[in-house]
Amino acid sequence: MYNDKSMNRLKRVEGQIKGILRMMEEGKECKDVITQLSAARSAIDRTIAVIVSSNLEQCIRESIDAGEDSSKLVEEAVNMLVKSR
Repeated sequence: MYNDKSMNRLKRVEGQIKGILRMMEEGKECKDVITQLSAARSAIDRTIAVIVSSNLEQCIRESIDAGEDSSKLVEEAVNMLVKSR
């Protein structure tokens, strides 16, 4: 369900967070810390999009194979993306 691409993205975010904590411990400038926090948040947002789109594709294929309407799946995916912001 979760591919290596998604997991690697989160591992990079984990590294970013550790770096941010180190910056804070070292008393780095607020704007530098905020910049790095924004980058981490952006990386998490992109990971959410990758996971939702990947799962949506799989669910739509299964829905089509089963002869079901997939429009509700698309609506659900869009709602998940909107709620994540």
